[in-house]
Amino acid sequence: MSNPLPTEIHDLQELRDHRKPSVYKHYIAAAIDLLAGTAGGAANVAVGQPLDTVKVKMQTFPEIYPGSWTCFRKTLSQDGVRGLYAGTVPALVANIAENSVLFCAYGVCQKAVQYAVQKQKVEDLNPLDNATAGFLAAFFSSLTLCPTELVKCKLQALREMAQLGGKTEYDKIGTWKMTKDIFRAEGLMGFFRGLTATIAREMPGYFCFFGGYELSRTLLTPPGKTKEDIGVVRTIISGGIGGTCLWVVIFPADVVKSRIQISGSRESAIAVTKEIVRKEGWRALYNGLGPTVIRTFPSTGALFLAYEYTRKVLNSAAGID
Repeated sequence: MSNPLPTEIHDLQELRDHRKPSVYKHYIAAAIDLLAGTAGGAANVAVGQPLDTVKVKMQTFPEIYPGSWTCFRKTLSQDGVRGLYAGTVPALVANIAENSVLFCAYGVCQKAVQYAVQKQKVEDLNPLDNATAGFLAAFFSSLTLCPTELVKCKLQALREMAQLGGKTEYDKIGTWKMTKDIFRAEGLMGFFRGLTATIAREMPGYFCFFGGYELSRTLLTPPGKTKEDIGVVRTIISGGIGGTCLWVVIFPADVVKSRIQISGSRESAIAVTKEIVRKEGWRALYNGLGPTVIRTFPSTGALFLAYEYTRKVLNSAAGID
């Protein structure tokens, strides 16, 4: 048998060199989305936690806090800055878990939608396609979000739950003790109280979230450039618009979820919604929307800024276009 020619050896080496990236490319891309989502989740909490505390208190205790400024001022005067950052550890865990899974699943769902609509590549998807991918991805992130957000909400509402029980003082417990208390009282399934309301909130919410974000990026892209090159300010604006779209649509479901998780109610989400409307009117379903919208632009802007730039750096390092 004759020895292969130099050109044939070169062709074989080139095939070998390109085979490995093609095999592992999808895994590397998913890992990058996971890490970028982690960075985005951490940035989101760092910027938005104080106003998230105000939102949860207003949703659950409207009789104590008639307005967002009153809630902010009372919390600050009674518990200090630490009170505004109550539940930060589970919030950080929740956001990192949710956003890492969300953006990882979003990348996978984008590819599924790309296949379904027969587009050549993910970059060819329109805002509606991306919104659909976000809708599907949110189901998976809900499963990681529900347990951690339950712990966060309970920690944020410790003082108010004590007041409703007729106590003037309350035990300032930490994340670990709260987690153990829930597990001891209700077992593993206790951490998934409010899961139905969480899924009902997350899936339509992230349809609007990713749809609003991608549409804004498309509209803000200068002629001759791509969405990846729109810069910091336009990325923050796009993220803020996406976040605002999410919260305006899902806020009633978020109010119901917060009340179920904090009170430990075993009633269904529909039953709790009917009770809120009957006793407090429709406006009660939007208690806390003001501080949420105020928080959304900086926190969601920080989330997408951290996500996009982490993803860009990691893609460049991995040699992925």
